[in-house]
Amino acid sequence: MKLNRIWLKDFRSHAELAVELSDGLTAVIGANGSGKTNLLEAIGVLSRLKSFRGVPNDRMIRRDCDRAIVRAEGIRDGRSVLIEIELGSGRSTVLVNKQRLQKNRDLLGALRVTVFAPDDLALIKEGPSVRRDFLDELMVALDSRNDVLLADYARTVKQRNTLLKQSRGRLDEGAELTLDVYDGQLASLGTRVTYLREHILTALMPRVAIAYGILAGTDVDIVANYRRSWEHDDLSEAVTDARPADLARSTTSVGPHRDEVALRIDGFDSRTEASQGEQRTLALALRFAGHELVTSHVGEAPLLLLDDVLSELDADRATALLSNLPTGQTIITSATELPELVEPDAILRFPLSVVELAPYSTDVDNSVDNPEEGVSSNEELVIPK
Repeated sequence: MKLNRIWLKDFRSHAELAVELSDGLTAVIGANGSGKTNLLEAIGVLSRLKSFRGVPNDRMIRRDCDRAIVRAEGIRDGRSVLIEIELGSGRSTVLVNKQRLQKNRDLLGALRVTVFAPDDLALIKEGPSVRRDFLDELMVALDSRNDVLLADYARTVKQRNTLLKQSRGRLDEGAELTLDVYDGQLASLGTRVTYLREHILTALMPRVAIAYGILAGTDVDIVANYRRSWEHDDLSEAVTDARPADLARSTTSVGPHRDEVALRIDGFDSRTEASQGEQRTLALALRFAGHELVTSHVGEAPLLLLDDVLSELDADRATALLSNLPTGQTIITSATELPELVEPDAILRFPLSVVELAPYSTDVDNSVDNPEEGVSSNEELVIPK
């Protein structure tokens, strides 16, 4: 899907905003604090129904307002698409072509985005949860039904942990039967999550090496190891063996929620032994590789969002990045003019003048034509090549 226009009302710093986007490269130029990143965040909400900055939805509502609205017009498969999202203190409301979605996650996959942001350095420097989340985001971008799998797994871990805490190290007959059920679900769902992550990582790493070489101007050996939190081939055996320790600690110690992805550059641990320049280049290479993987798998490039990345790169890496932008729709923000080698198709200079916002639709068609119900427990999930 390509976005043509986007409207915001009471979103972050924007009381009202309406902009048109080009099919190619749109540059958003403005001083820090002028609302450039807020625009990209709103586009991310259209795709992921959450902020790529990792904040709750109510934090995106402008101060002293009770709701925020994000509306966008685009083209998908030759047809016009109107997406309207209302963010409130409770559950968000999503309309597509005036039809209310029965499940908000049914929107996933309609608009895919890849985000490059200064915070991406966390992919390398911070703990394993950031790298797990990166693989999980790719999992959903490759097949939106995987969001159901991840949600089911997270819910099972939460329920199991609650039972472990309530048991206080001792199980009666009823609690033991319930824990048996949770253990079975944990093993079944966790095995599928791990299988998908490992296959995605295998498909990703050759692309990472190519992207790193382009950005750094030199070839290096990049290795990724997916480290499971259990030693058995069968997760169900590991869960059974871990039960006594889990009861004592009131937490679930094995499963994909405890796994790690270790990255090495020329044999050195990227997290502790690489320079910051190498770490930043590797983070960008991961994003580039994920973008290319999704493009090749789904047959359509995600919308590329580059948030102030030029300020974090030296001149050579910035030139390499801008000289090798993938084809497709791209939006880049910058506090300064872009280098001469870049010729954007459209330029938006922030802060923009207020543009009258078309009213949010109150005439809603509540019918939904066969919304996806997610993936059944035995349905084969898509594995990238």
